[in-house]
Amino acid sequence: MKKLIIIVLTGIVVLVAVFIYLFEDNSQVRQFTYKTVIGQHQIPEKFLPIYQEAADEYNIPWKLLASVHRVETIFSTMDPMESPVGALGPFQFMPRTWVGWSHPGGDVGELPDDIDITDVDLIEEHNGYGVDVAGKGAADPFDIYDSAYAAASYLADHGASDGDLEGALYSYNRSDEYVEEVMGYYQAYNDDYELITIPLDKEVIEQASLTK
Repeated sequence: MKKLIIIVLTGIVVLVAVFIYLFEDNSQVRQFTYKTVIGQHQIPEKFLPIYQEAADEYNIPWKLLASVHRVETIFSTMDPMESPVGALGPFQFMPRTWVGWSHPGGDVGELPDDIDITDVDLIEEHNGYGVDVAGKGAADPFDIYDSAYAAASYLADHGASDGDLEGALYSYNRSDEYVEEVMGYYQAYNDDYELITIPLDKEVIEQASLTK
């Protein structure tokens, strides 16, 4: 009996070790884990002030911004935060949307690799949605503040500030399924929401490895 218990415990330890290995080294496993573990009504607490500040700035509901972040990158847990078509950062902006569509580029929204999409002067020239929230001299689509404020601005410009949430979402991503998914989370958050610390947060894992 004792031998059987030892075998079972050893098996559990091995399974946990394999899961941790896959979680850290396999982005698909990590994304599936986050999508499964984070509940319908849950929002990571660390992002709440960012949603609220950005939403207040552009007069849109902060829960809409949280819902977009949830669907686009599962609250920034997608790694890397670049889609197959080239959308970048926590809120998945195409480079031409970030810099401005008057800048020459591809029809999907791509730009040549040598274009500095963080250049605030370039963004101003082409009327893009990129924004440098902290005044650091660069508008970075991978920065959670810059990306959240840009998303809030885009949604506001496309109807969200006037109450047309579905129209704004359709402009953000031209898919009825996308609109339905985001609105599902938005309605869930309106019913009730729970603030959480993201389980197995990659930042926590990295910090822990540095202290070993």
